[in-house]
Amino acid sequence: MKSWIVTPIMVVLIAAGSYFFYISTLPPELDEGFLYGNGHIEGTEVDISAEVSGRVLASNLLEGSTLAKGSILVELDAREQVAGLAVAEAERVAREYEQKHIVEQLQTWQDNLATAERDLVRYTALRKRGIVTVQKLDQITLVRTEALGKVRALKAQLQQAKANTTVAARSVELRQIEVDKSKIYAPMDATVLSKSIELGELATRERLIAVLVDMQDLELKAYLPEAVIGKIKLDAPAKVRVSAFSDRYFTARVKRVDQRAQFTPRDINMPEERVRMVFGVVLALDNAEGFLKPGMPADAWIRWDEGKDWPQTLVVPH
Repeated sequence: MKSWIVTPIMVVLIAAGSYFFYISTLPPELDEGFLYGNGHIEGTEVDISAEVSGRVLASNLLEGSTLAKGSILVELDAREQVAGLAVAEAERVAREYEQKHIVEQLQTWQDNLATAERDLVRYTALRKRGIVTVQKLDQITLVRTEALGKVRALKAQLQQAKANTTVAARSVELRQIEVDKSKIYAPMDATVLSKSIELGELATRERLIAVLVDMQDLELKAYLPEAVIGKIKLDAPAKVRVSAFSDRYFTARVKRVDQRAQFTPRDINMPEERVRMVFGVVLALDNAEGFLKPGMPADAWIRWDEGKDWPQTLVVPH
């Protein structure tokens, strides 16, 4: 056979073989009743920082460790706060003594005023009968006026003293809060994602101490084409797979669906390259064993047709 005929035939055979080999290596199409998406696992991260300054005396922070809600994360040197509390407590005691002293004085002068008023009534009657002189009545009137002025002044002082006592008591409460804040507690059951401080280092309001995450409240946000979003219902079952555990599937459910479409995020690989507008679908993950971690890339399959059974193997559509 002539070479000008053989060469085109060989090219065609090689091309056909390559095409069929390519087709045979493609993963099968996704079963009807299921949708595929991918994304990164996310968790609600909580940044922990100090509300008062102090050097770290003790720390239970260990990256990857699990801490119960209310357990101590870090204990700071609180000597400055304790000293401030002692000063505030002494000020409160002094203000209470001052208030008590004014109350005693007021009681004495109120008794004096009552006596002066009785005397004034009696001497006024005696003056009408001509038994006492005008000078004596004026003297009794002056005593009553003086007592009345003293009572009024002491009542004003008592109101101020009460206010001062209240301020001092609130100052004690504030100082006690500062002492209490020297111990930093876990706000929830969480895992230590990262820590940023060591024993002996100074903690301040501006310095991050640790980042916590609730491993039992992880989510995966996948992006699906606008054309299929109407098939998805809340609480629809889903399965998730990560590279670290490629031989198993983690159960999930549809938690929410974005109400607005957006352009495909750059870090998301869509099976249909021409699709530009997508909706975010958030899956709540079952992570009872703690295998899933924030940041892991993951594949997700959502079953939108309740009449379909889950296939034994889920494929990533091409």
